[in-house]
Amino acid sequence: MNWLLLCRLLGLVGMLVGVSMVFSLPWAFPAFGETSEFESAGFWGICGAIGCSLASGVILYTLGRNEHGTILRKEALAVVGLSWIYAGVLGCLPFLFSGTMVDADLPMTIPDALFESISGFTTTGASVLRELEDPALVPRSVLFWRSFTHCLGGMGIIVLFVAILSHLGAGGKALMRREVPGPTSEAVRPRVRESAIVMWTIYVAFTLILALILWLEGMSVFDAFCHSFGSMATGGFSTHNASIGYFKSPLIEFTIALFMIAAGTNFSLYFLSMKNIRSQDKSWKHFIAPLRNDIEFRTYLIILGAATLFLTYNLMKNQIYSNLPDAIRYAGFQAVSIMTTTGYGTGNYDTWNESSKMLLLLLMFVGGSAGSTAGGIKVIRFVLFAKIIWLEIEKSFRPNVIRPVRIGTTNIEQGIRHDVTVYFSLVLAIFIFSSLLLTAIEPNTEWQMNKPEKLIDCTSAVVATLNNIGPGVGELGPTENYADFTLAGKSLLTVLMLLGRLELFAILVLLVPSFWKNY
Repeated sequence: MNWLLLCRLLGLVGMLVGVSMVFSLPWAFPAFGETSEFESAGFWGICGAIGCSLASGVILYTLGRNEHGTILRKEALAVVGLSWIYAGVLGCLPFLFSGTMVDADLPMTIPDALFESISGFTTTGASVLRELEDPALVPRSVLFWRSFTHCLGGMGIIVLFVAILSHLGAGGKALMRREVPGPTSEAVRPRVRESAIVMWTIYVAFTLILALILWLEGMSVFDAFCHSFGSMATGGFSTHNASIGYFKSPLIEFTIALFMIAAGTNFSLYFLSMKNIRSQDKSWKHFIAPLRNDIEFRTYLIILGAATLFLTYNLMKNQIYSNLPDAIRYAGFQAVSIMTTTGYGTGNYDTWNESSKMLLLLLMFVGGSAGSTAGGIKVIRFVLFAKIIWLEIEKSFRPNVIRPVRIGTTNIEQGIRHDVTVYFSLVLAIFIFSSLLLTAIEPNTEWQMNKPEKLIDCTSAVVATLNNIGPGVGELGPTENYADFTLAGKSLLTVLMLLGRLELFAILVLLVPSFWKNY
């Protein structure tokens, strides 16, 4: 392991996070309209966090400033895994230094702040804060930073890192491969820095467009920015306790749902669409061709459509909503929000019937597309896994038949097929083990004794954090949070958020002693 190279790159990440905190400072001033007086606690708390972030980044960079070695596989894994942990630690400082409160008379502890920070960066959207609308408990500037961590983590800290730095060369490609989600390398183009710039440009453009639209639809500038960060990063942090339901606006809900669908789509398809527009006759036919021809995108829309129809039927049948437009409105928004792993809510779906809640729980595992900001297992993996299973079934009665697995016209290599199978197995193993562990370490006093809710809540918490959803079902529904979990429980869930965001391996390898040895 090249420790000096590791220090230099981590130092740059620390300075990047510190500089990013500057965008939260203006919201402490009354001139921005979110507070009636200057928020000294939030302003100076963030200033202190900026100082600590820059100082630690400079120290690490200074240690390795003369090391310009090649970023190999091990270094790439270490940089990606440690960068997210390091960013999470730095990101929790504004909460601690500003005196942010979980609730009245209940200050945030270090585990609480770390949970909130990593939840933001990993775009999970799980929270321990019970009261978001009181500036005395959560300063507006800190609330903005909380949402801005979604913006940084949505497309990826390392992707931004690669986009900014021009000297990484082949090392940038190694870093991107460890952070861009999905089983294929389609999202990572040969000119990796150009790819990173394009992805971040599209991402920022969508975010700014959404913020403008939400402002025109009646949100304040503060709310518009925070909810655009949460929507495009598929994170789900809101500035209100009732989430999107606070606005009671079908137009706002439709707009956010549309952009959540866009955020859950492979961003490479947008690049290909724009490339077609430049090279063809600038017709919509050429613009939508990459989307129309992509099997993952088609499957993604089919699952969303089928889930919306199923939920609408259930809501009408069980008379949860009395008319069809309301049933479609709430069913569609919640299906999109859960499948894209955003986690916004327009109502308390925990009051829905059991089959509806079970469908939402299953959608949490699916997630969005590879190369998107969404979490979950990814649609393309389910497509590949279905093809692999079908091939194995056929082999059981036709053992001599050799049939390749194809996505469109592309043959899928045996290595990718193996990776997909291993990934499904690992997700299942981690889900089972973590559910058992969380159920064991959480005391029964937090739940009613001998009642099934504890099992449901703990299992839901594991699913929601491992797949970067945020809210779950039961006591973790869209109107609840994770404040009641113990220190050990929050620590486990924090690790699961990192595992889910980095798709397991970049975190798991850090736990292997031989990974750190030089051979």
